[in-house]
Amino acid sequence: WLPNRFYGKAVVEGQRKFMGTLLNTYAFWVLYADIDSFDPTKYRLKDCILTVMDRFILSRLNTTVAETDDHLANYRIPEAAKSLSTFVDELSNWYVRRCRERFWGKDMTEDKIAAFMTLYTCLVTIAKASAPMIPFMAEDIYQNLVRTVDEGAPESIHLCDYPESDASYIDRQLETDMDFILRVVVLGRSARNGSNIKNRQPLSDMYVKCEREISDYYREIVEEELNIKHVEFVSDVSPFSSYSFKPQLKTVGPKYGKLLGKIRTALTELDGNAAKAELDATGALKFDFDGEEVILTEADLLIEIQQKEGYFSAAERDIVIALNTTLTDELIEEGFVREIISKIQTMRKDADFNVTDHIRVGITGSEKLLDIVLRGRDEIADAVLADAFDCTDGIAKDWNINGEDVTITVAKI
Repeated sequence: WLPNRFYGKAVVEGQRKFMGTLLNTYAFWVLYADIDSFDPTKYRLKDCILTVMDRFILSRLNTTVAETDDHLANYRIPEAAKSLSTFVDELSNWYVRRCRERFWGKDMTEDKIAAFMTLYTCLVTIAKASAPMIPFMAEDIYQNLVRTVDEGAPESIHLCDYPESDASYIDRQLETDMDFILRVVVLGRSARNGSNIKNRQPLSDMYVKCEREISDYYREIVEEELNIKHVEFVSDVSPFSSYSFKPQLKTVGPKYGKLLGKIRTALTELDGNAAKAELDATGALKFDFDGEEVILTEADLLIEIQQKEGYFSAAERDIVIALNTTLTDELIEEGFVREIISKIQTMRKDADFNVTDHIRVGITGSEKLLDIVLRGRDEIADAVLADAFDCTDGIAKDWNINGEDVTITVAKI
């Protein structure tokens, strides 16, 4: 039950989450397609050598089309909109972000063509699928992506057939595996936030409690996404965390009111990891107080993860992670380099430089940071397209980077 089904903030939120995200993803494709003068009519998706990420997003695309078509056919309008919104979020915040570097290369390699064609297919298909709901934006995308390169295409997106799902692209196992990895990444980011460690600060390792077999491909995704040197999937994370239990008064009170004090005491005396294992295996914790049996299910308990020194743990349903929060001097220096790169990239964007523009950079201020820049010069130069570090007359801005004050200057070559 909802008190309000329509209100101003809901419209703005929907506009930002769906329309804004779709527009940004479309703009990303156009930017790099223009740079490379890419013509999608010269290639066929079926001829492309697809990566795992390509196959995943195409599977999700065709699953989404099938779901949306079924929802609309049965007049489940909110459900149809939710399916479309979920896919656009995955397309932008997972596929494009994971594949961004594939669009940067100078040569038109087979991998780059596959990336272009995959994203093009997703954009055109999702524009057609969402045309009944966002008729003007869908029309604009269609006219630019399709009509400019294919004069034989229908004059309007609203004269096209509604897209059909191609079952040959759907891989349920791939979608399930990627969904699991996404959940691990989201939980890892939550743990970083909980431990007050920025995403740009590299960490040494993380342990993930997992009962399934995980390939190196997925492990590397988690390492890259969370900026962690080594991720290990294990069956037990008890060396890095434990659990504490308290009674859920709303449910335990009515059932065992007179035993509440004893229950509270018994829960504090439990071995947290052993109790959690028992709860997961049997679905309940059992106690006997002077012959009176007490059975507590998960709904009767307030469960919290207890942090162990040097680690930060988090849990969500069947996933538990333990993040090593110890920072070595080497890791701290890498974190400074990442922050410097981020600040220069921000200045490039604010100065409205093109993504292909090479620049000169100047950095003055903290001696500690200058030494770090000297050692990480090649990495910084490669990331921001800097040809020299002698800039003194460009756009300057003061920054405080992890407590160190510096002035960064950038100028286009």
